[in-house]
Amino acid sequence: MTDDIHTPVLLERCIELLGPALQKPGAVFVDATLGMGGHSAGVLERFPEVTLVGLDRDQEALAIAGERLARFGDRVHLVHTVYDGIRDAIEGLGFDEIDGVLFDLGVSSLQLDRVERGFSYSKDAPLDMRMDGTSDLTAEVVLATYSEADLRRIFRDYGEEKLAARYARRIVEERQNAPIVRSGQLVDILQKATPVAIQRQGHPAKRVFQALRIEVNQELAVLERAIPAAIDALAVGGRIVVEAYQSLEDRIVKRELQTRSRSSAPAGLPVELPEHRPQLKLLIRGAELADDEEKAANPRATPVRLRAAERVRRDS
Repeated sequence: MTDDIHTPVLLERCIELLGPALQKPGAVFVDATLGMGGHSAGVLERFPEVTLVGLDRDQEALAIAGERLARFGDRVHLVHTVYDGIRDAIEGLGFDEIDGVLFDLGVSSLQLDRVERGFSYSKDAPLDMRMDGTSDLTAEVVLATYSEADLRRIFRDYGEEKLAARYARRIVEERQNAPIVRSGQLVDILQKATPVAIQRQGHPAKRVFQALRIEVNQELAVLERAIPAAIDALAVGGRIVVEAYQSLEDRIVKRELQTRSRSSAPAGLPVELPEHRPQLKLLIRGAELADDEEKAANPRATPVRLRAAERVRRDS
């Protein structure tokens, strides 16, 4: 059933990029954003000697992936953690280093499709938005307790919303009349606060919902820790592949991969010392986009930006 409800984005391209690192006997692959296990199933089928460490903060996703991947037996290890916990996860399983790691960022198909979890502005539901149902912070709590200045900040910084100040002010006004507990309420508030001319440019709730989701799950802060941790865990020859779906995520990934793929030697140094040589080799120039065939087969691939690199040097 999960094969029918979930199509992994750019599966074949991800496997192609990871392949050279996963062909060796005993290779360890980390799916840092396991979801329903679509990418992991593809890797395990293609490389019969690979061991999988699958990470996810979403317990429902872990349960579904566990059923889907059960046929691979003891090659599969699933861990309930946010992906910046990658080092603790692999060491807890007795691995010193890994050979491949994949990040498929953003909200998952499962989370979007479960209306009751409140990720979508198109369906009325409780304002939850937690990727990990065991955490305390929800979108309802953010809307009820954050100051106008803090709401403005997250709408501006995480949603890149031009009307951040207007929306924050209106939310603070409306919550004094009644608690904002459902997505339909929030959408109505935002629509009434949006000039008609701007409404024609797209749904006024899209960026605000993105910003709330990022704040509730601390996605950008986690990502800033997770990418360096994943690179540090790679063996020489190991590969990292990242799929990002919005510019804020992609900016973080791009910065870390580019920094690690350049020499750190001071300008004018006559000889580059080994400790200054790049740690990574970029496998893709810039960010790779899905082609028209992929977009037609899987519309969720439309905004994807794919980046990949290979570890070429250990830290000194």
